[in-house]
Amino acid sequence: MQRKAYVPGVVALLAALLAGCTGGSDEGGSTDNSNPGEAGTASAVAQPGKYDTLPEACGVVSRSTLDSLLPGIKQLADEAQRDTAYAGEATQTFDTDRKVGCRWKVESTDATDHLLVDFERVVSYDNAVSDDNQAEALFAQKVTAADLPAPTVSATGAATGSPSTSPSISPSTTTSPSAGASASASPSASSTVPPADLQPRLLEDLGDEAFVDDALSSSGSTAKQRTVTVAFRTSNVMVTIQYEEQPATVGTVPDSEEMQDKARKLAAQLADSLAG
Repeated sequence: MQRKAYVPGVVALLAALLAGCTGGSDEGGSTDNSNPGEAGTASAVAQPGKYDTLPEACGVVSRSTLDSLLPGIKQLADEAQRDTAYAGEATQTFDTDRKVGCRWKVESTDATDHLLVDFERVVSYDNAVSDDNQAEALFAQKVTAADLPAPTVSATGAATGSPSTSPSISPSTTTSPSAGASASASPSASSTVPPADLQPRLLEDLGDEAFVDDALSSSGSTAKQRTVTVAFRTSNVMVTIQYEEQPATVGTVPDSEEMQDKARKLAAQLADSLAG
């Protein structure tokens, strides 16, 4: 008799446990994201970025700008060659909505110029991190990798981290396609080391954040090659411009101010095009 009385008690206990589990499942629905339509049932999702596509990189730079950056184009006598030079070459990409780029290379009688324009749209796969915040974190890594020197104060008392009010093409560019390079044909300490206000630095008034880098290199007895990089971020898109020049004459040093001015002017144009 005691054995028969014990069995129903166990059944009752199991039934109570099952009922408790069922009730807990209903009450715990607030942690289940399967019903996002119910108020308070889904965690907040970070906002997507402003941009969901990218421009056509080889078509975003105007011909007049390419004439300034790549003076050798105008020296090409053949019209078909000029058209090919203007067209540029698209960089390899696997998703044109995420990353696109274009490069140009033009030789002139005075120098060889290279231009690379790269666009990258950042998408966050973490619901708690917005596309903008993810892009901001990635751009911070680019700034760190650039290893920019700490801002210093010039003789006039101005911080070197501040950009000029508006980049403009140096007047010397109207006299000769390589006026910047010929102007510094005599190698000296001042020609190889940019002055304080031309050192690599953070830039203001360009996108949400930006910087310019400037490096001068040489290989053995060849002419010195200068590489100016301007990178900026606007919302969830990062843009990088890399502008290089190597004079044809050994001992000639590409002009830092002129190249930075041209690269920054292009960057401002690209930022305006993204803003619509």
